Amino acid sequence: MSSPQTIVLGGGCFWCTEAVYVKVRGITDVESGYCNGDVQRPSYEDVCTGSTGHNEVVKLDYDPSQISLGQILEIFFLIHDPTTLNRQGNDSGSQYRSGIYFTTPQQQQEAQAMIAQMTQDNLFGRPIVTEVQALSNYWPAEEYHQDFFEKNPYQGYCMAVAAPKVAKFRKTFAQLVRD
Repeated sequence: MSSPQTIVLGGGCFWCTEAVYVKVRGITDVESGYCNGDVQRPSYEDVCTGSTGHNEVVKLDYDPSQISLGQILEIFFLIHDPTTLNRQGNDSGSQYRSGIYFTTPQQQQEAQAMIAQMTQDNLFGRPIVTEVQALSNYWPAEEYHQDFFEKNPYQGYCMAVAAPKVAKFRKTFAQLVRD
């Protein structure tokens, strides 16, 4: 096993993003949380107001010998819309913005290069608004948000929004699905 790496991603509601990444081979830990805001120890209710500056995110620990950052980011761009500012589907507000929060300069360079290439290729037909910033002021979300999809697969939001994202991941990246 290589030295574990950490990257934090904001792709809308963290329930949906977490539901996908817990299924990815090479991801060793997934934690829902909040980052890059101004308040210490924000609550879900605080973040939902949009006034703390935080984004709903998932913190991913991964083994680079099993999965590359490029593959992690390809999944990220598949499962959310990186062209909508402060919105994913019906979820709107700055806490749902598209973001990549790096922990190393190499991650920053790779994320920026991927976005530049996707922009050049006009992959999404609209400008990519994903922010790429250094991770700051990260706080884990409350316990009831952790593994939410796994614990609540028949909850309405999970069935309507998270389940299709998991299915799309499974279909597109079958080789990366954890056994």
